[in-house]
Amino acid sequence: MEQQANTETQQHPIGIYFKVWGLLFILSTLSYLVDYLEFQGALRWTLILVFMFLKAGFIITVFMHMVWERMVLITAILLPPLCILVLIALMASEANYTNLNRLIFFQ
Repeated sequence: MEQQANTETQQHPIGIYFKVWGLLFILSTLSYLVDYLEFQGALRWTLILVFMFLKAGFIITVFMHMVWERMVLITAILLPPLCILVLIALMASEANYTNLNRLIFFQ
């Protein structure tokens, strides 16, 4: 009896996958239109990045099932960028220290 209760799985409606697939198709089309219409400068890069982040967000949340897992979302999405920011801060601190030592030594 206990094994039957543990083997139950959650089914997600297939319609959401088709909707996200359609959104990904639309966002990809808009992404290609940025190049086709020859946008230049900051507008071009802003649009490319916005479309890229939207597509990545939809893929991560729906197809990787992160939308249904709160703790996984926190640990897999938020923790790595925080670690990278800490490493960047450490590298910037070391760069300032090295620059200060070079200025003192070569003067």
